[in-house]
Amino acid sequence: MAEENQAEEKQFSIQKIYTKDISFESPESPQLFTQKWEPAVDFNLATNAAPIENAMFEVSLTVTVTVKTAGKVAYLVEATQAGIFSLAGFTDAEMGPMVGSFCPNILFPYVREVISDLVAKGGFPQLLLAPVNFDALYAQHLQQAQQAADSKTLN
Repeated sequence: MAEENQAEEKQFSIQKIYTKDISFESPESPQLFTQKWEPAVDFNLATNAAPIENAMFEVSLTVTVTVKTAGKVAYLVEATQAGIFSLAGFTDAEMGPMVGSFCPNILFPYVREVISDLVAKGGFPQLLLAPVNFDALYAQHLQQAQQAADSKTLN
């Protein structure tokens, strides 16, 4: 009985967190620095999870920020923060939220710092990204997937 409980024990650990990809572009500099700064920010994010081996997964979070002023792109910054996570003892139903919400929540502060540093080094005012509710985004993803499946069933 004790052996069964050990086999079912959930284990989570962070093996490594790293920046996988970085890009920064400021196509209108230096002329842009002489104009009035009235930024319009477009923010996108995407997550990806891939099994590696033996209950280990690479989860990545890509954040893309495009900032325009006076109708021109001031800068475009994109960063992919990734982590290798060990996930053992979780059911299939639990794995989705772990790699789709829990792990991205861990990665977000790291990618937010990378984005902020790149923007500041590009000569622009600091960009502080607001917190993201990955639980709500994951629930929305599941709902959209279910609606897509339902619409295929009806057709």
